[in-house]
Amino acid sequence: MKHFEPKQAYEFLKQTPNAIFIDCRSEMEYLFVGHPKGAMLVPWNDGPNWEVNPDFVAHVKKATSVDRPIILICRSGNRSLDAARALEEAGFTQVWNVLHGFEGELDEDHHRNAKTGWRHEGLPWEQC
Repeated sequence: MKHFEPKQAYEFLKQTPNAIFIDCRSEMEYLFVGHPKGAMLVPWNDGPNWEVNPDFVAHVKKATSVDRPIILICRSGNRSLDAARALEEAGFTQVWNVLHGFEGELDEDHHRNAKTGWRHEGLPWEQC
């Protein structure tokens, strides 16, 4: 697995039209917090029990082939690491994780979007 800073991921996606961009946060985060433009939702884990989605790899396989570039993003870069590992174990060969995720790490006041992340970097995003 490789890693991108948010701006690197954005540039890679612009230059690689066959890449798949997957937001692996929960459906509620994707809908109500917002998501990167062009990102497809495939939750790694979701409510109400927050268990790992047993169909995650199968859903990704339906969306793409194992040799197509896949960029994964979550809130802060942790869930996407686990999701990327699962994809690699399933035979996917081009998997990238977006460091700091969509909202970034916590600041001194325990708030996100203040230090790092896709949204903090001013990259394109939308809210449903």
